[in-house]
Amino acid sequence: MRAIRPRLVFIANKRKGRCRIVKKSDADDVLQVRGLNVVFNQQQQQAFSAVRDLSFTLRRGETLAIVGESGSGKSVTSLALMRLLDQAVSEVRSDALLLRRRSRQVIELSEQSETEMRGVRGADMAMIFQEPMTSLNPVFTIGEQIAESIRLHQGLKHDEALREAKKMLDQVRIPEAEAMLSRYPHQLSGGMRQRVMIAMALSCRPAVLIADEPTTALDVTIQAQILQLIAVLQKEMAMGVIFITHDMGVVADIADRVLVMYRGEAVETGSVEEIFRAPKHRILRRCWPRCRGWGQCAALHCRAASRC
Repeated sequence: MRAIRPRLVFIANKRKGRCRIVKKSDADDVLQVRGLNVVFNQQQQQAFSAVRDLSFTLRRGETLAIVGESGSGKSVTSLALMRLLDQAVSEVRSDALLLRRRSRQVIELSEQSETEMRGVRGADMAMIFQEPMTSLNPVFTIGEQIAESIRLHQGLKHDEALREAKKMLDQVRIPEAEAMLSRYPHQLSGGMRQRVMIAMALSCRPAVLIADEPTTALDVTIQAQILQLIAVLQKEMAMGVIFITHDMGVVADIADRVLVMYRGEAVETGSVEEIFRAPKHRILRRCWPRCRGWGQCAALHCRAASRC
């Protein structure tokens, strides 16, 4: 059984534009989300609430799995945290979005300018997207794309950044890393592209990694390798990881805690043992005995399929 530790209490002082940290705290908390709401404004239609009053905390070295059906708000949550939603059509409100940076400074993400967020993304909070082929730039080599992030956040010269990029490719177990630097995304397999995305995301050793279904398009063997790789690097770098997935088998393998989303809300949260052994929400209780993952219920003719 894990020891119970005191919790870190962040208080956002929005009037002064800074955060203060209350003592009796847990310095292992790297991200605190309180009352996150995301609304999309649709032309000539009623505004759509994609995420409602979402709250959770992520600790250093912990893996929090966010699970739920398609459209439940998982990916929107990750994009809101990264400040990547189109502000022209979306509105993000929260009581607190607090990140403890690698420097140990605590910042309120919602108060950062776009220029300041460019310094946060990659350096302190990074994201692995579901489809690497659409995330990698097809006209630049792998080496240039990894080195760009390193140059931006670490201030290294071009040759130094390329050497660091090669080290990262070695770290994610890519063979012939030197030759890989000069290749283009279309010359790589799906598994190799995903390893490159991991190398890029971790090149500056962020405090928080968000992985949005990073293994969905991969076969089972490659999926297992990628999951093991993320776990090893997480331990080496002491990162907090938010893992977004609909595959409950993956959740059982990698998660410490689970947050279940349904129609934009968190309907249940707990340790992976609690969620698997004694699910409390009615949707989980109805579906759990019969299906292994979200999206399989209808094929099994589950009565709760339309609500699961």
